[in-house]
Amino acid sequence: MQLRTNNLKYTIKITLCAVVFTASINTKLYAQEIIEEAVTDTISANADSIITKEPVKQFQRTKIDGVAAVIGENVILDSDIDIAYKQLVSEGVSANDVSRCELAGSLFENKLYAHHAIQDSIIIRDAEVNSMVDQQLSYMLNELGTIDKVLRLYKKDNLEDFKSELFEINKTNRLSERMRTKIIEDIEITPEEIREFFDEIPEAERPLFGTEVELAQIVIEPQISDKEEQEVVDRLNQFREDIVENGSSFATKAVLYSQDPGSKSTGGKYTLDRQTNFAKEFKDVAFSLQEEEVSEPFKTDFGWHIVKVDKIRGEEIDVRHILLVPEVTRTSVEKAKKLIDSLRTSITSGSIDFKEAARQFSDEKETREDGGQLLNPTTGDTHFELTKIDPILYDQVSKLKTNDVSLVIPDQDRQGRKKFKLITVLKRYDEHIADYSQDYLKIQELALRKKQIEAIRKWQGEKIMDTYVKVNGDYRDCTYSGNWLKKEK
Repeated sequence: MQLRTNNLKYTIKITLCAVVFTASINTKLYAQEIIEEAVTDTISANADSIITKEPVKQFQRTKIDGVAAVIGENVILDSDIDIAYKQLVSEGVSANDVSRCELAGSLFENKLYAHHAIQDSIIIRDAEVNSMVDQQLSYMLNELGTIDKVLRLYKKDNLEDFKSELFEINKTNRLSERMRTKIIEDIEITPEEIREFFDEIPEAERPLFGTEVELAQIVIEPQISDKEEQEVVDRLNQFREDIVENGSSFATKAVLYSQDPGSKSTGGKYTLDRQTNFAKEFKDVAFSLQEEEVSEPFKTDFGWHIVKVDKIRGEEIDVRHILLVPEVTRTSVEKAKKLIDSLRTSITSGSIDFKEAARQFSDEKETREDGGQLLNPTTGDTHFELTKIDPILYDQVSKLKTNDVSLVIPDQDRQGRKKFKLITVLKRYDEHIADYSQDYLKIQELALRKKQIEAIRKWQGEKIMDTYVKVNGDYRDCTYSGNWLKKEK
């Protein structure tokens, strides 16, 4: 179950791996959260080194848990670099593509941002970090099967030490992200600067923008019968009675029966406070309970739950939950398929406009009122560049012309239940060289990005000189984009 859906207006990806350890896991995690409200813009001053990397000599192994560097009050161990390196490899990145020197430089940046975030009184809630740790452990357990295998992979002696290490890594990453955001949050770009930025690009070097489309969709979901809903509620009531009346273990039942893969392996556990981005219904129930109290069954967009509060710590609570998702009957699936087939016939025959059909019939709340029109989660606008969209979506729309309607596309919701959709291309923009008028918003974004990178680079250069920095051993032989060795220029 993933109760969080990222709502990013835009993401600037320049860093090599400053937050790889956290971010690369979290993109795959299922979490009991519904809306990601914060927009994180990740920019790093070592952008140039990603585009044109200098050859790096073969790195010699350093002693285990030696100190690689000290940045401010933050110590970077060899094992920190080992963990980041291992995580990259586990995500499919070739060991030859990233050197330990590049990883070290990226971690130095992270620690520098985190150090000054603390100096600037930026606060990261423990509940937020603990939730991230729980999610990461759940993912690792799902991948490897047992906690012993997880600990062996990361060469840790016990779970508590590993959790403490994950906590510090995640807290540093979040501080770093917040500091980078703070550095650029007030940076704006004027129309004159945008024009100047564009005019400075030689005509022969102006970017080529690929084919783009504006899309709309209609989603039809099979309806869940009252009978199926009641069966789930009855089963949760049985669980609750066994826990409350007979002393059965809530955690054991969560492991055995919960349909939330994000918490199933940890006995349904989450840590949250009132600001944590969980479903409102879930938080309302959780914060109404006393310690050891078990809720009655309640419903969210993701199914039916019962929740138990393990511990109340001021504004934070540790909870466990069990999620059950009602089954969809074959009859409901057949009715949904029949409806969407009928809608496609009506649209293609001209009996109803696609957008009007979406407003009347689509089950997708997020797009229904806008006639099914999709927003690009990366850019925040309605344009999708074909070469950059999800491969599955590409296969569905790449051959469609303006106003063409796709065949019925079988799909699945977040619980793996079948649904159906139709997609149309509202407008198509062919591949072309950047044009100031036509592509103003893209050019504006590029100009702003350049200005932000320059601000980050300037900030980093100044802070390195003002901060205690000590780089040890073989890491002094690396070539960095930042002046981490404080050499005279």
